[in-house]
Amino acid sequence: MPPDIEAVAEQVFIALADPTRRAILAALAAGGPATATDLAARLPITRQAIAKHLALLAEAGLVTAEPGERRRVRYRLRSAPMQVAQQFLAALARDWDGALDALKDHLDRSARGPTTTPLHESRGHHAGTDVAGRRGYGARAPECGARPSAAGRGVSKGGD
Repeated sequence: MPPDIEAVAEQVFIALADPTRRAILAALAAGGPATATDLAARLPITRQAIAKHLALLAEAGLVTAEPGERRRVRYRLRSAPMQVAQQFLAALARDWDGALDALKDHLDRSARGPTTTPLHESRGHHAGTDVAGRRGYGARAPECGARPSAAGRGVSKGGD
């Protein structure tokens, strides 16, 4: 991804991180272009605080300042930086989707069981069975003289 796209997306995410700035953007989206004074009348913060937030939003390219009548500045939304951020997120999602699909496939294969013969099966008997294939935890395997351990968790040679 080109670095300029990342830089624009980063500025957008920084701007959107603050709930007050998101409220200002929502007010502009709902009511159209407005001055800091207009926004202060709609939101529970001062005009000075709104002006500071608008400066950061303008720096991120999310709003533009347009000169109005009697030296009043109206702020208008700009969608281009938001679209760049959306493209950044879409590319990130595609990268994650591939990795997550590969992980899901791996886990699905693991849940179905191994595709190769485990080492203990290749030696002629399964864990928990005797040489004849009879079930029974710690069944005695005559060829090695093993018997269950005292704790019942494994096989040991000799007395526990």
